[in-house]
Amino acid sequence: MQKTDFIKAVAEKAGVSQKETKLVIDSALDVITEQLAKGEKVTLTGFGTFEVRHRQQREGVNPQTREKITIPETKTPGFSASSTLKEAVKGESA
Repeated sequence: MQKTDFIKAVAEKAGVSQKETKLVIDSALDVITEQLAKGEKVTLTGFGTFEVRHRQQREGVNPQTREKITIPETKTPGFSASSTLKEAVKGESA
């Protein structure tokens, strides 16, 4: 499902226009992004938690030259699904 399909489905379910739905979804995603940029966690009860994960510095190999390189530490966004979401997904595939 692409973002436009998602907006269309949410608009139908909520009974509001796609334009309003797009504004709300974009705003929600902006808030999540802003909080993660600050290093904060965003927990949506019944859905999951968005958080910043830290990857430590590690050794790697350049695949073209086979030369050993050091990959610097970095921050990356992560998501942990809630047990409610996990159960809903399990129920669908079972």
